[in-house]
Amino acid sequence: MDKYKLQLDDSNSKYIQIYNYIKDMIVQGNIREHEKLPPIRKLAELLNVNNATIVKVYELLEKEGYVYKIVGSGTFVSSVNIKKEVKSKEYKDLIHFENGNPSKDMFPLDNFKSAINMALEKEGASIFEYDEGMGCEDLRKELCTYLKSKKINTQKDNIQIISGAQQGIDIVCKGLINYSDVVFVEEPTYNGALEVFKSRGAKIITIPMLKDGIDIGILKLKLEKIKPKLIYVMPNFQNPTGISYSEYKKKKLIELSEEYDFYILEDDFISDFKFDSEDNRPLKSYDISSRVIYIKSFSKILMPGLRIGIVDIPIELQKEILWAKYSSDISTPGLIQKSMYYYMKYFNWEEYLKSIDKVYTKKYRKTKQLLEEKLGDKLKISQSQGGLNFFLELPRGYSSQAFYNFMLQKGVCITPGTYFFDNIMDDRFFRINIANEKIEGIEKGITIIENNLEEFITSYKKGETIRSNKIFY
Repeated sequence: MDKYKLQLDDSNSKYIQIYNYIKDMIVQGNIREHEKLPPIRKLAELLNVNNATIVKVYELLEKEGYVYKIVGSGTFVSSVNIKKEVKSKEYKDLIHFENGNPSKDMFPLDNFKSAINMALEKEGASIFEYDEGMGCEDLRKELCTYLKSKKINTQKDNIQIISGAQQGIDIVCKGLINYSDVVFVEEPTYNGALEVFKSRGAKIITIPMLKDGIDIGILKLKLEKIKPKLIYVMPNFQNPTGISYSEYKKKKLIELSEEYDFYILEDDFISDFKFDSEDNRPLKSYDISSRVIYIKSFSKILMPGLRIGIVDIPIELQKEILWAKYSSDISTPGLIQKSMYYYMKYFNWEEYLKSIDKVYTKKYRKTKQLLEEKLGDKLKISQSQGGLNFFLELPRGYSSQAFYNFMLQKGVCITPGTYFFDNIMDDRFFRINIANEKIEGIEKGITIIENNLEEFITSYKKGETIRSNKIFY
């Protein structure tokens, strides 16, 4: 408790002083990820303030993403929403392998601007009213046509428009997950989903990934002992590994969901493109039993700032999930929805996807070649079939967090593997994401890693101190 002692003064509100103090300790690493903060009453007594002041502090920290709450257990330091802000002055020419957003030069600005103008002209002032809860009907109809091209046969009444995939995961959890419910996840997996499950007080059970998808054998062993409410999966080009499920495993997972009575939450962010996979069909396209809750994000194939996506919801779950959406933000902005509709309808959506497919496939294949040529004999590389992520493994005994700090000094920013595991025992994995960099930048970044890897391994083995420049994001 001693590290929480703070001398309050009259320069600012007490809760702001306490908030800034705790936030700074989190940012500086003086409070570890997932470390429990003091109980409200004890901290209030230590600082001689009202309980309500500490409640306000914790609420603000949670709102800003620095902490998460587990009902009945307390408040804990977050890992996914501690933002890492790269200072441009200090790292001027940084290669961004940590950024999962598409390169800005891929954004269809002119056509989308025309779509916005078309929406404003045709819809008028009504575009700024609250839309119906499930979203714009025209857009939902258009999305049904789009989903049919992915072999997903659905109806507009099953589709909920959402403000991005993260909100989709959140509202599904709000609607379905109660405290102590069990959620199965792939290991490793998307850290944003882990944080949502933890915020609901769910018990997380991890199932390892193999080169053709989730380990079905271990999954069946777990299912015989534990009944999950749902399992969260990314069957195509998984984040962070890039692994895709085989057709057998996709069908087997749906079969198991029927046998053991659980739902599957599918997070689909880039199955539009085949890359080198044999089967890039969404899991939902195999679902004849209404077991799959399907989330489709457009952040990687259009523009992430639009914050738009969909959830295809089984009929029996609609009431709970629709209410969770309404309680989150009532509706996704009408201007965004209508503009998306006119863009998909009148600006050759299929041709646009083909153009993005060419860019991403070229980047993926070039990166795979470079990694195999330059790092294949030094590091273990996850066997991906496509996508934007490559998951690499340092030799045993080496830390990806230390490697992250080291490579930052060399001009390359990666993502440590700790962000993709619920309980990591061996921190030696790291992710490279190629969405943001052009091929020239990708080649430069991988060459920098190749040229400096031996120095890191030697320095780390000798126990030399590598200066830490921890950047939170």
